Amino acid sequence: MSKGKVFVTDYGFPGLQQECELLNALGYEVYSTVSSTEEEIIANAGDADALLVQWAPVTAKVIAHLHKCKVIVRYGIGVDNIDLEAAKKKAIPVCNVPDYCIHEVADHTISLALALARQLTETNYRMKKGIWKIIPPHPMPAFRDMLFATVGYGRIASEVLKRSASFGFAVGAYDPNITNEQMEASGVQPLTFEELISTADIISLHLPLNEKTHHLINAETIQKMKKGTILLNTSRGGLIDTAALATALEERRIVAGLDVFESEPLPETHPLWKSEHALLTSHTAWYSSRSVPALQYLAAEEVCRGLQGEALKNRVA
Repeated sequence: MSKGKVFVTDYGFPGLQQECELLNALGYEVYSTVSSTEEEIIANAGDADALLVQWAPVTAKVIAHLHKCKVIVRYGIGVDNIDLEAAKKKAIPVCNVPDYCIHEVADHTISLALALARQLTETNYRMKKGIWKIIPPHPMPAFRDMLFATVGYGRIASEVLKRSASFGFAVGAYDPNITNEQMEASGVQPLTFEELISTADIISLHLPLNEKTHHLINAETIQKMKKGTILLNTSRGGLIDTAALATALEERRIVAGLDVFESEPLPETHPLWKSEHALLTSHTAWYSSRSVPALQYLAAEEVCRGLQGEALKNRVA
């Protein structure tokens, strides 16, 4: 006899074999849709004992219709598509999977940084217009003369800076939640936000998206950056005011490597599409043939813990 139901609101994976194996073994049936609107989740999840969520909107309205739910688990790190306050009021724990793609995102971040620092995209763009020059399009400092700094110093940022140091960059970080001693012990220079914004040659964002961090990078902060600064974002799109960024890119005030955007997919009319000073990828930093099954397995494991009343490993709300 079935103990209950786990509803997978949406997913982009080839299948849900791992989830079914783990949850069926506990006596739970798994129901799923490839994608769900708010109304579809309400129609399907009212009697669910748990939700597994990738991109679908788990709003306050959705949560109000969850009558049996013991846990909501997000396939991924960010949880901004889930109304955490509404879940808290209804005493439904919300969890994420923060450790499935640390190396993938760090590798992607450093790949963007190296390509932009060596002006590969801009040189490629120039060559395809039939222009051959043995000097790059713009002034290019050596890596050993550049400061690579992260805004945030969590698991991914620390891996990014380890990779950066191996290429000869000086490395620094700003994170009010990490002590100077902790950073210095890893060979990382502690910086204030103002110091980082005004002195770093490469700025990489590694922050959650919330009211305090929304549009942290805006016209004012961009103006404080050194001319030619490389801005990287493999974290959350809303950290950057993309209208201000597009203006700065047009002037080549800075250059940018972006894997995440305020609206995804990136709207067809967005000025970023036309910028030769931006390297864009379509939210692929998390991906590898190893990270996908790891994400699915770890998310399902967390649901199992929630259903059995065990301590949750990655509760965020």
